[in-house]
Amino acid sequence: MSDEQEPTAPLRPRKKSSQRRRKYRRFRKNFFVAFFIDLVVVLGAALVLSLLIKTFLIRSFFIPSGSMLETLQIDDRIIVNQLTPALYPIERGDVVVFKDPGGWLGPDIEEPTDPVVVAVDWFLSAFGITAPDSKQHLVKRVIGVAGDKVICCDANGLITINGAPITEPYLASGQTPSTVEFDVTVPKNSLWVLGDNRGNSEDSRFHGDLPSKGFVSNDWVVGRAFIISWPVSNWEWLDNYPDVYKNVPDPSN
Repeated sequence: MSDEQEPTAPLRPRKKSSQRRRKYRRFRKNFFVAFFIDLVVVLGAALVLSLLIKTFLIRSFFIPSGSMLETLQIDDRIIVNQLTPALYPIERGDVVVFKDPGGWLGPDIEEPTDPVVVAVDWFLSAFGITAPDSKQHLVKRVIGVAGDKVICCDANGLITINGAPITEPYLASGQTPSTVEFDVTVPKNSLWVLGDNRGNSEDSRFHGDLPSKGFVSNDWVVGRAFIISWPVSNWEWLDNYPDVYKNVPDPSN
């Protein structure tokens, strides 16, 4: 047996293994780039769609006060149909969201000035996650529409509209229709609104000394609230109680 060892064969270069690694790295890079682009496109499309819906169709608000108890609880989130009154007329009994007609909310609410806070609020509100301007709006129930003569109260303590008394089942427990007397005729293109929690609602009754005279112009109305969307335990459609107003005659010409 010879002591000489056979020469060792030269190692083959690992070309195929290196090529596979390079291909994998390229694939992974392209995958993440494509995924990022798709994500940006999807988020952008969702944002644009959300902005269009919020601008023209529906919008979310939260309830900052107890003026609409027990119908609406504090911090409830409601969805508002913005096609009212642009395409659909406002009716008696509707719960509407409207901008301050002037002086109803007292001193101007201080707005955030930090650009980061403003940008975050705008982004979240665009997706309907928050409604940062809810405190700059009011939510009340429509009692009288243009031409209605609304009086409080008759001998039975009921509000009358064009001479017809109404019984209001949506009033908060223990509340009377009103402890404040009034006798108004609603002007053209305007509304007379009251909170369901009549003992704790700064509504049309208390703003007769302002330029609006307590009335809300249709131009200030954002829309009609039609559903409580959050929390889930409070979810329900908001009724405008047509039976309450079915016997109310049309206003006199």
